[in-house]
Amino acid sequence: MRAGATALDMTAIREPQKTIDPVRLDADERAEMARAAERLGFDSVGAYLRHLHRHAQAEAVAASDKTDYPADGIRTFHETSLGRMLHGDARSYLFRDASAQSVDLIMTSPPFGLVRKKTYGNEDAHRYCTWFRPFAEGFRRVLKESGSLVIDIGGAWKPGTPTRSLYHFELLLMLCEDYGFHLCQEHYWWNPAKLPTPAEWVNVRRVRVKDAVNCIWWLSPTPWPKANNRRVLAPYSAAMRDLLKNGYQAKLRPSGHQISDKFSKDNGGSVPPNLLAVANTESNGRYQDYCRRHGLPIHPARFPNELPEYFIRLLTDPGDRVLDPFAGSCVTGAAAEQLGRCWTCCEQNESYLKGAMSRFQDEGGSSSKTADLFLGGKATPVGKKSFYTINPPCSLPVDETSVALVQDGGLNRPPVAARRNRKAE
Repeated sequence: MRAGATALDMTAIREPQKTIDPVRLDADERAEMARAAERLGFDSVGAYLRHLHRHAQAEAVAASDKTDYPADGIRTFHETSLGRMLHGDARSYLFRDASAQSVDLIMTSPPFGLVRKKTYGNEDAHRYCTWFRPFAEGFRRVLKESGSLVIDIGGAWKPGTPTRSLYHFELLLMLCEDYGFHLCQEHYWWNPAKLPTPAEWVNVRRVRVKDAVNCIWWLSPTPWPKANNRRVLAPYSAAMRDLLKNGYQAKLRPSGHQISDKFSKDNGGSVPPNLLAVANTESNGRYQDYCRRHGLPIHPARFPNELPEYFIRLLTDPGDRVLDPFAGSCVTGAAAEQLGRCWTCCEQNESYLKGAMSRFQDEGGSSSKTADLFLGGKATPVGKKSFYTINPPCSLPVDETSVALVQDGGLNRPPVAARRNRKAE
């Protein structure tokens, strides 16, 4: 489907499936298809055939849309020994420049479907899925069967009300149902430094809590993408270190889980949860200094290096190819360069690429053999991370008789005087 498809195309309800024109297969052919379907995670041969049809459709669209995404729609802006920054439309790269099944990991943060327009050109939430379709087709084309697609995507509030848009969930469903991706696992990026937004609902009307988590969808063309969580282990907690030192008595927990003596084995670290606590606090790093010094715009929606580092380590080997089609200031490319992966970053805004040059230069201005990673706002060796704690809610005393619920749910904005009194309290 082309980018100009209507919203009706995206939300149309499919007719119930019927048995039409059965495919004639001999026993061996059916057995081979059943094995292929099971290997790719499909529950029936019919689902496998629909997957093959969707893939063929995507290839046909890619071939027919070459005039929409011409080869000269993208050009090389900068190269290193491992990767390159491309200036232009990523769809030209996906459909014309890149070879089919040539990418091991797509790690990206596309423009969010925010209601309030940002300087970097985010898409309207209501048209988001339609806009995203050609990218989804391109991702399916270039991604290896064993590869992964990782999308960092923030939520959006509906205009004028303290309720949430469902656009990022609609995107997830579209990628799985229409393009054959499998949801391997959802992650949540918690930014401990995020401001209490949206201020109107959090600080003024007091009817919502701080929105501090982005969804990160980890998808793959197969249920079995290559991965190893031993690549991303976290340090053991003090309690676990004590357990390893003093031993653990195997027993049945109240939850009903049987904990064996294998629980006390030292595996070199703990498997991290799918909640990624990474503060996005870089405000005076080399990237910002470089942009200010050269009069360049600072990209307003950079994710921290720890995010691409985590997924690059988890899902790729050295020498594998990493792609970011919405590169911004090339954080993904810098992380890939540091970790010895080949990489390609595409960005339409040339000014952002000019600022990204700071990530691939040493202090003297020449190209650096390894990119600089800014962890915690400073140039920090990989492995030295910041640790965060989550204070439990309801841990401060409160007199509920003097803190009434907002009975109208925040429909009416409280008077200024009332807000001042609350602040003084």
